[in-house]
Amino acid sequence: MGSSRKKSRDTTRASQSVPFGTVVVRDPDERERAFLVGLDARTRSRSSAKSNVTAQATAARDAIAASGAVPKPDGRPSIPEFDAEESLAELRTLAESAGANVVGEILQRRDRPDPATLVGAGKLEEVAGAAASVGADVLLFDHDLSPSQQRNIEKIIQRRVIDRTQLILDIFARHARTREGQLQVELAQLHYMMPRLAGRGVEMSQLGGGIGTRGPGETQLETDRRKIARRVRHVEQQLENVRRIRAQQRQRRESAPVATVALVGYTNAGKSTLFNALTRAGVLSSSKMFATLDPTIRAVNLPSKRKVLLSDTVGFIRNLPHTLVSAFRATLEEVQRASLILHVSDASSRLSAEQDAQVEIVLKELEAEKKPRIRVMNKVDLLDEEVAANLIADAARQGGKTVYVSAVEGAGMDSLLDRIDKMIEEDKVSRVHLRIPQSEGKMLALLEARARIYSRKYKDGAVEMEVEAPESVVRRVRAFLSA
Repeated sequence: MGSSRKKSRDTTRASQSVPFGTVVVRDPDERERAFLVGLDARTRSRSSAKSNVTAQATAARDAIAASGAVPKPDGRPSIPEFDAEESLAELRTLAESAGANVVGEILQRRDRPDPATLVGAGKLEEVAGAAASVGADVLLFDHDLSPSQQRNIEKIIQRRVIDRTQLILDIFARHARTREGQLQVELAQLHYMMPRLAGRGVEMSQLGGGIGTRGPGETQLETDRRKIARRVRHVEQQLENVRRIRAQQRQRRESAPVATVALVGYTNAGKSTLFNALTRAGVLSSSKMFATLDPTIRAVNLPSKRKVLLSDTVGFIRNLPHTLVSAFRATLEEVQRASLILHVSDASSRLSAEQDAQVEIVLKELEAEKKPRIRVMNKVDLLDEEVAANLIADAARQGGKTVYVSAVEGAGMDSLLDRIDKMIEEDKVSRVHLRIPQSEGKMLALLEARARIYSRKYKDGAVEMEVEAPESVVRRVRAFLSA
């Protein structure tokens, strides 16, 4: 990919003698100092590469089909994929979300990962020197490390080593607020720890400070596998209780004709900001990744005067750890049971189509890929005005399967609500004529609040009305229907 570009005025190149990598050093601050290590493996085994390409292509086609977009004439979607530098940039954002100060980074290019140390012993010695020169506290690898690789690297580096999965788990531990969220994160951490107990010391059983050291539970974890397995069973039992309570709550909701609409999307696509714009709920919205972990449900009034329940969910990410998908299944059941999915994408991102493909992979794992959905392209305020206008016009010609909005500025909210209204099947709306005595103040007030009134005439002590109302309202005023 050529030599790296200078990233800012205060960055310096820490090494000039690296043919396949570039080191960037940043000014430190008081936060934990992290050094990033990326790997650009040029070739992979044919079987794994083929299966990965097939999965990505299938997911991409599904995402395009769901959005209503038209693929190329040859049937293959044009999907830009993460390259190694963009992947490292995403790791940098993850590190900052974990509270780290990135003081340096290096990208290693080689034909294939080294089975012992991922980047090779020679490169690792160079990384050790670069990390020492900037006083790094922890090394963050943009790759999943096997337990043996992690131990081998730590012996050479003499610093804590965190892989991509452990970093994501740490961010989840940092942001989980409810007991349910904490249990789900703990379960994922326990499954991550289990194969890494061999050769570990007391650090695995202590609560500590810094990235990757936040203990997953309220008690100290011993390195004994039986104790961890016992803790896993206990957490799973508690989560099963959460699922049962959730199922009871969902059953009560489903007894009323109120549809649930679930927000899904890549992390930092603006789901919580959109949630706030539609519900005025005031939930936390942040540019940090995975700011939302705990599900929030709020009612939204549609133009037809119907109500729907809008559910905000955890964001997805490329290579989302399977342990997290499994652990958060209780939360993600809201997606499985939703009547409609709003798939939120970042319209300003060059990689929005590839991010959509990653979301599609998770939806498929949740068996929710066939749910009715609307693709919501957010952050149009970051696009050129002419480009945004052309995209909105194209979306309108495609029948409204894609809606362009700016959750920050509130643009496009009316169009989105109209589209949701048209796709919701629960409590269907019908147009009826009514003749209601003026003495029936309760019924008249109900219609004012829950129906669209198209005409109203006062005649012989009664009100003749033409209204459009949900079926639940029509049933209550059925005695006043007129021909």
